[in-house]
Amino acid sequence: MTAAAIEPEPVPLVRDQAGRLMVPGTRISLDILVAAFKRGESPEAIHDDYEIVSLADVYAIFSYYLRHRAEVEAYLSEQLRLGSELQTRLEESYPPEGLRAKLLARLDR
Repeated sequence: MTAAAIEPEPVPLVRDQAGRLMVPGTRISLDILVAAFKRGESPEAIHDDYEIVSLADVYAIFSYYLRHRAEVEAYLSEQLRLGSELQTRLEESYPPEGLRAKLLARLDR
């Protein structure tokens, strides 16, 4: 009797054009899944919320997160920093003060 060859599977994450880690074939980022995990949601509940991500992939991603927590947390911190920088640049270019009033005024024309 010979043992079947068992091949390891890669973590189901890919980088998109912006450099974010995403579940392949979806618009679901690592950030979203880890945030749900940190809120205490179970893998099954997360799969129910994001049905496009298989339950096996949810478990694989959380396994990766738990084994590489420092690296993932550093990645998440960098994503947060980049998001804050982008928001600052956008708000400088398009100040949010009075935006609602401007939009409502356009409707009244």
